Amino acid sequence: QVQLMESGGGSVQAGGSLRLSCAASRYTYYCMTWFRQAPGKEREWVASRAGDGTRTYADSVKGRFTISRDNPKNTLDLQMNSLKPEDTAMYYCAARPSSSCGGSRDEYNYWGQGTQVTVSS
Repeated sequence: QVQLMESGGGSVQAGGSLRLSCAASRYTYYCMTWFRQAPGKEREWVASRAGDGTRTYADSVKGRFTISRDNPKNTLDLQMNSLKPEDTAMYYCAARPSSSCGGSRDEYNYWGQGTQVTVSS
């Protein structure tokens, strides 16, 4: 079992930055991923960090978001720069009990409660 808790959400103007953090209850080799869900839309994959350190990003955030892991602190961070109104969503941290990553929410066993990000124009 792994418990996850997100923090760092908030409101920002377009072009601004936010840094999200996901605290895990213990260190794992699992794939760790950020998803997001806007009102009325499906939950979508944002970025993943595999157990071997490989990082992948959705096209919509590539070049603006950076996923990283702080192993001593057992946290997974998402640095979000050049934010756009379409980035507004609830952001969720998820863990998959495998070192490799997938993009489907059904592949993830552990989820945090989410943190809200709102970007105004």
